[in-house]
Amino acid sequence: MKMIVAPLLRIFFRPWMEGEENIPDEGPAILASNHLSFSDSFFLPALLKRRVTFIAKAEYFTTPGIKGRLTAAFFKGVGQLPVDRSGARGAGEAAIRSGIAVIERGEVFGVYPEGTRSPDGKLYRGKVGGLARVALATGAPVIPVAMIDTEKVQPPGQVIPNFGVRPGIRIGRPLDFSRYQGMENDRFILRSVTDEVMYEIMRLSGQEYVDIYATAAKRQLAEEKKAADADRKAQQKAEKAASAEQEKAEQETAAGREKAEQEKDAGA
Repeated sequence: MKMIVAPLLRIFFRPWMEGEENIPDEGPAILASNHLSFSDSFFLPALLKRRVTFIAKAEYFTTPGIKGRLTAAFFKGVGQLPVDRSGARGAGEAAIRSGIAVIERGEVFGVYPEGTRSPDGKLYRGKVGGLARVALATGAPVIPVAMIDTEKVQPPGQVIPNFGVRPGIRIGRPLDFSRYQGMENDRFILRSVTDEVMYEIMRLSGQEYVDIYATAAKRQLAEEKKAADADRKAQQKAEKAASAEQEKAEQETAAGREKAEQEKDAGA
C-alpha cells in the first residue's frame, strides 16, 4: 500500500497534507475522520507514515465476482478488519472490541464517526458508540482528521476517478478525554465526546454541519429522488396524453375539412 499505491497517488493527484506531526511516531492513537468518498480509504492510510487499521463492513470481504475478490484482497492486504453489520448491536460491539484490540497493540485505529459516506458533502452527526467507547476504555488520544475534496476525486457511484482534482488531508491536534476514562457506559458522556470530535472535524474541514445522521439523510434524499421521479413520470404521462388528445383533435379537424371539401365537390 505505502510502497506502490502511495507513490501513484502522489504522482496522479498531488495530494497535500497538513498537521501530520500531530500523529505520534509510536504508541496508540485513534484517527477520527469525515467520510466523503470511497477513496478516503486509499488516501488516508497510504499517505500517513504509520499503518492505520480501519474496520470495514463484511460485504467488502464476501462479495462474489472478480470485483469482489479484488476488493477483498485489497482490504485484507492493508489489514482492515471485517465486521458483520447484519445485527446493529452485535456489529457495534464487534467494532468496539476490534478497536480496543488495535489500541492495546499500540497501533493506530481509524474510524469514521458518521458511520457512512456523506451523501452530499456535508458533515453529519457522529454516531455514539465505537469512537467514544474505544477512547474512554483505552485512554488513547483522539486525533481529528478532515479529508478535503476526495468526493470530487471519486463521487459516489463513480468508478473511474477524476485526475484533475487535488485532494488534501488536514490533521488536527490530539484530543484528550482521559478525564472521562471509565465512563464509557454513560451515554451522555459518549455523546459529549462524539460531539466534541465532530466539532473539531467541522472546524478542520469547513463543511456545513447537519445535526442528523448521514443514514437518515440518505433515506431522505432517496425519498425525495423517488418523489421527484414519480412527479416527472406523471408529468411525462400527462404531456403524452395531452399530445395524443391534440393529435386526435387535429386528425378530427382534418377529417372534417376533407369531408366538407368532398361534399362541396359533390354538390358542384
